[in-house]
Amino acid sequence: MQESNNTDRYSLWLKPVLPVKELIDSINPDNPFSKNFLKGKEVLEKTVNQYRKLDISKPVIFIGYGTCGIGAGAAKTLDAVEEYLKKNNIEAEIIKVGCLGICSMEPLLDVQLPGKKRISFHSATADTVGRILDGVFNSLLPAEYTFAQYHQEGLEEWKGIPYIDQTPFYSRQVRWVLSNCGIIDPIDLNAYIAYGGFSNLAKVLKHHKPIDIIDIIEKSGLRGRGGGGFSTGKKWRIANSSKIKEKYLVCNADEGDPGAFMDRAVIESDTYRLLEGVAISAYAIGAKTAYIYIRAEYPLAIKRLEIAIKEAERNGLLGDNILNSKFSLKVKIKKGAGAFVCGEETALIHSIEGKRGMPRPRPPYPAESGLFGKPTVINNVETLANVPVIMQLGWEKFASVGSGESRGTKVFALSGMVKKTGLVEVPMGVTIKEIVYDIAGGILGNKKCKAVQMGGPSGGCIPDSLLDVAIEYESLKKLGAIMGSGGMVVMDQSTCMVDLAKFFMEFIQSESCGKCIPCREGTKKMLETIKAITRGTHSEQKMDTLGRFQLITELESLAYKVKELSLCGLGQTAANPVLSTLRHFREEYEAHIFERNCPAGVCIELSGVPCQTGCPVETEVWRYVANISRGEYEEAYKVIRSANPMPSICARVCDRPCEKACRSGTTGGEPIAVRTLKRFVVDRVSPQVYHYDYKKADEKSNKIAIVGGGPSGITAAHYLSLSGNKITIFEQEGVLGGMLNCAIPSYRLPRQTLTQEIDSLLNENIEVKYNQMLGRDFDVESLLTLGYKSIYISIGAHKEQRLGVPGEKVAGVYPSIQYLKNFNLYNKNSAVGKVGIIGGGNSAIDSARVAIRQQNVESVSVFYRRTEDEMPAYREEIEAALAEGVKIVTLVSPVAVLSENDNITGLTLAKNKLGEPDGKGRRKPGVIENSNFDVSLDTLIIAVGEKPDTEGIKGLRRSEAGSLVVNTDTFETNIKGVFAGGDVITLPNAVIHAIAHGKKVSGIINRYLAGKSLLLTKGLRRNPSVYIEPFESDEVSTEGSGRIHPAELCIAERRCSFNEVELPVREDDAKKEALRCSRCDLTFTKTI
Repeated sequence: MQESNNTDRYSLWLKPVLPVKELIDSINPDNPFSKNFLKGKEVLEKTVNQYRKLDISKPVIFIGYGTCGIGAGAAKTLDAVEEYLKKNNIEAEIIKVGCLGICSMEPLLDVQLPGKKRISFHSATADTVGRILDGVFNSLLPAEYTFAQYHQEGLEEWKGIPYIDQTPFYSRQVRWVLSNCGIIDPIDLNAYIAYGGFSNLAKVLKHHKPIDIIDIIEKSGLRGRGGGGFSTGKKWRIANSSKIKEKYLVCNADEGDPGAFMDRAVIESDTYRLLEGVAISAYAIGAKTAYIYIRAEYPLAIKRLEIAIKEAERNGLLGDNILNSKFSLKVKIKKGAGAFVCGEETALIHSIEGKRGMPRPRPPYPAESGLFGKPTVINNVETLANVPVIMQLGWEKFASVGSGESRGTKVFALSGMVKKTGLVEVPMGVTIKEIVYDIAGGILGNKKCKAVQMGGPSGGCIPDSLLDVAIEYESLKKLGAIMGSGGMVVMDQSTCMVDLAKFFMEFIQSESCGKCIPCREGTKKMLETIKAITRGTHSEQKMDTLGRFQLITELESLAYKVKELSLCGLGQTAANPVLSTLRHFREEYEAHIFERNCPAGVCIELSGVPCQTGCPVETEVWRYVANISRGEYEEAYKVIRSANPMPSICARVCDRPCEKACRSGTTGGEPIAVRTLKRFVVDRVSPQVYHYDYKKADEKSNKIAIVGGGPSGITAAHYLSLSGNKITIFEQEGVLGGMLNCAIPSYRLPRQTLTQEIDSLLNENIEVKYNQMLGRDFDVESLLTLGYKSIYISIGAHKEQRLGVPGEKVAGVYPSIQYLKNFNLYNKNSAVGKVGIIGGGNSAIDSARVAIRQQNVESVSVFYRRTEDEMPAYREEIEAALAEGVKIVTLVSPVAVLSENDNITGLTLAKNKLGEPDGKGRRKPGVIENSNFDVSLDTLIIAVGEKPDTEGIKGLRRSEAGSLVVNTDTFETNIKGVFAGGDVITLPNAVIHAIAHGKKVSGIINRYLAGKSLLLTKGLRRNPSVYIEPFESDEVSTEGSGRIHPAELCIAERRCSFNEVELPVREDDAKKEALRCSRCDLTFTKTI
């Protein structure tokens, strides 16, 4: 492996340099580096290598011991390492380092063996340390914990291990401010010196006047990294030019933004870099006293600062006559009480002076009259840490990185719903999208990004559609956000933007100092308005449409007034979260106000219990889960069946939207295995426990035509039959079920289960006519002529889509829907020999798993254009296919089908690379030039999607995609009395959504036939209907229980049969899983 193939950004990383003569000649004589130049360069380099841990005689183990690492268990990791070394009689040095940045992989542990390059391991918990160290000392590295190795010239590399700059998280970073973080012992002064530390201070004091430093900083383009973005050089020049001799430098390390931890990490991980920056800055402005204002909630950072200051003073790097110069500097630590307003510079000054932290009007600005009335420069930690970087690189190189008026790098605290979180340092001008997708790896669970919140409570939210914006002070401001200190919170679709605005307004309102009326009263009124929007206590009678609309206009108007009239910068930006969410997510506010609905299901007073809200048929999921925990299985079945006419089907093939909404999952844990619990109930309880009554149809009953006997049509027919309507189902195939019968294999959905459930929904009010196709055997007009009062079209989406490549019409090539129909309906196997499948959805995986079970099939390969993680098929189905022997070939696209005598012989594929994310957050694949290759095939199955077959339907409006166009609220088509639902309007979707359409449309058709309005006034979501006391038992313990995973049929039996693969769970396991439920329903039903 090459040292590095990332020449773009790694070449810009700050590299360690040798200590300079100016430092070594002037440092405390007791320091190991003192007078080393007199001893020769060889002695200097040897000393440097010793402190860089390159020249070692015994192993060195580095443990990430910042606050984040300790929180992840680093203390236990340290104990485990010490115990391992003692047990195995290994002598090694252990060094506590700071935060490397990739917090989501902590605890981190690095090992440096004599003569070998330093190597890093992630997830190094007390339980994994033994395996990691066994692997290192035996040269058998555990792949599941090995992260990367470091560039260290002259040392032997670890074969097959990427260098740190080659990992996705670091490859697009430029490590300047964070260059030593996680690398060196932060309180070891000599380690910092060995990496080039304090050499810049020494050169500054020896060769530069203060005004020279200001010129360099101003030409570099460095702007304040604390939020305002004011030119650092200009601020320094104002203070320097003052004739008042007594001046102050203040380092603002207050860092009050929730989720921001950049400054803390720098102080904890590279303490001396900050002190060097403070010293150079104080020299430039003429200050003899510097304060580091840091919140008391940072005990580790404070402790390391105290140690570092004393050590620097002892070595002549702080205090009187620094490095034998005429410059003296006293650095003091001032602990703040954590008030957010003290992040504002004038309030911070008052706090240092011992007064209440309250802002004051500006001008005069602190650089003119600040601390104790003297000229004061206030910079944050990152700004000051950049000063030694600029002095080492030169202002030209620093200014060459970045874009527009934003130069250098910026450190962000990346958090939220991304795969990798932590500290990232990127060049100014990169896009937010690059950070979210390239560095952080995209959204957790491959979900769609909704927005990125920038700048903390004073910042704003940028929607996914605008993430291509460059990270620059001005460009972010145009979108209603700010750079801030560097907080970056990524949100997926489960975030409610109104609730987010409420969260920040609660924070701002509680932290307002109260000095000015616009901020004190304005933020209070804004918070009250947002709470009113999220509560949903208004009814149509209490507040009309105009009144509800005024909530938005009043909120917006008030926000602008607060922004314009507040005294300090914090008050002036307090409205940003509200204004940015109103600007980019106004439809969510409107949904809360007009529809009394929270689309994300977060505002519980509007949305109700998350699992119930998430269920398209509004099943009281929490209720039957509670029943299971109590052993009330028949009652659980009744709850399920009362909402869902196909419980046994959905217990096997539902896509589980309730689990996606489950609070146990959205709050960081694992969602309750709802579908598995439903399967437990339906397998255990006889369907006979649920009874339904229906009114018998007579000659006066309304005739209703249901076109399509899939799940949506059957559901509609069932519910319409209950009220005494005469129902006729027109089904194209010779059997009911639609895609349930045509496409889903029996190892997922046994045919006996399917048939029994469908039969249970039919009664004497329902007639079925088979082999009847709309557009071929009848049309809408003919049905109306025959006296049908209403029609519901639910023909699904059964028309295949083609690849559009040469040769795909030869023999041996099948659309997946045709292949699955041939097998499931006609018991005909079309696959032989080497089988290839194009696609990555459920149809592709179903086709693959059916084919792999055939005797005449030699091999099955699925070819997909993206990566396996981005395949839209259910994850459990992909894993099952792999276990059964299906091969998945990713990042390829079909180019042509190869054939002889009109029979397929193979397929030409091109290799892909992933580009920018599409609207769903998945990266768009692009073909790599000259990458074509051929594979031999005997059968090719095309599974690239289906669409409704509506071309032969007359009179109904269709979309460009072929779906029928309906009123989204009433499901009515452009022909009065004709309705449509299911896949024919949505394109291919999950079974439960088709059932939900059928259920909703049945009610709408009944209203239509009764002459009532089809559109009901939208009210609040249905809340829990009963109170169920939480079950407590000493017999069933959930301690340490994770999500339940049902057992599966053994691979050997699966390969030679179509028996159901997923097996039911045991009663004890079902109860344990049910008891994991957080019981969100109790918010509504618990007694006082």
